[in-house]
Amino acid sequence: MRSFTFERASSPAAAAKAVAERPGAKFIAGGTNLLDLMKLQIETPTHLVDVNRLGLDAIEATPDGGLRIGALVRNTDLAADARVRRDYAILSRALLAGASGQLRNKATTAGNLLQRTRCPYFYETALPCNKRAPGSGCAAIGGLNRNQAVLGASEACIATHPSDMAIAMRALDATVETVSPDGASRAIPVADLHRLPGDTPEIETILAAGELITAVTLPPPAPGVHVYRKVRDRASYAFATVSVAAILTRDGGRISGGRLAFGGLAHKPWRVEAAEREIGRGAEAVADIVLAGARTSEHNAFKLPLVRRTLAVTLTEAAQGTRR
Repeated sequence: MRSFTFERASSPAAAAKAVAERPGAKFIAGGTNLLDLMKLQIETPTHLVDVNRLGLDAIEATPDGGLRIGALVRNTDLAADARVRRDYAILSRALLAGASGQLRNKATTAGNLLQRTRCPYFYETALPCNKRAPGSGCAAIGGLNRNQAVLGASEACIATHPSDMAIAMRALDATVETVSPDGASRAIPVADLHRLPGDTPEIETILAAGELITAVTLPPPAPGVHVYRKVRDRASYAFATVSVAAILTRDGGRISGGRLAFGGLAHKPWRVEAAEREIGRGAEAVADIVLAGARTSEHNAFKLPLVRRTLAVTLTEAAQGTRR
């Protein structure tokens, strides 16, 4: 790990200004992703700005009946909150499907949204990676690409986004609140936060230099059955091969509508609203739209039928009332 300087910010705006004014500066909170990347010298910040004492760790009701989740709320606390478990069960289940108990105790809401890909070629510094070293190439293309993207990828990058929580947030239509170095704030729909790779996979979000996430706001609870189904190579502590975050409405014994977001398929949480209008027609009709334009690599074509099967099981269980 390379040497760096360190400071504790006194306010969100001061933290944003400190990072914006110092080249190579980074925010640090739980550090569950950043510190690993620093040890491997994939991330080499020259200055760290600690935001842990900014008071952004509360979960509060909003006037319209939603929830405002501070950026520093730990994953464990968010998953265990009674309001989240009751009204946003999809979020609690997605959080509990991720990482380990020890990591969830440290990981924060904002950090979870901003964690970087777990593509093995991103972590292997001896091999080319456009996300790690722009212009060097993508070793995953033509390499072992079993868990890489099948949607929204480019010739520069086929990595996937690793967050379970972000998939649930996308299904919930969450909004991300930020503060800029000049103290200005803005609200970003979570649908717009993450970017597809295009020719610049190293630019992963639309956040400006120094812009700090301060909270995530959830709208009033959406009615329906909440399901988070994650398919992975082992039962715990593994990233999704395919995941589905679903909020589904029932009409008698059938699913009549709802929302669907997918993980493990793309560089960002994947949701196609047009497909949701076909939920009443069944999983195959929905999957046909979700997977339109999919492009597989040598080792990950199995993801396409896996999406169909995972979606079919999700809809069937929700229709039968076996999942809430």
